[in-house]
Amino acid sequence: MTGTTRSSGGLDDRRKRLLFRCWHRGTREMDLILGRFADATIANLADDELGQLEQLIEVPDPDLYAALTGSAPLAALHAGPLFERIKAFRPGEQGE
Repeated sequence: MTGTTRSSGGLDDRRKRLLFRCWHRGTREMDLILGRFADATIANLADDELGQLEQLIEVPDPDLYAALTGSAPLAALHAGPLFERIKAFRPGEQGE
């Protein structure tokens, strides 16, 4: 997979911006993790979840990757239900 498989057509500007930022993190591993999650869920995230995602994408890649792989804890400010969904997300298993 080389990038998004979801069109940004039909998304509001906030979701378009988040989708782009999830696929353009700086490290390929984080592009794939957050990008695939965004492809599958961005259209259906509630406003509070969008806010959580906006906060999560501000976490530096090494810190976020370490938290997602279980190597280090994530700051309490960012740890929450959306982070847990991202951590548990497996493309293809959610029927996406």
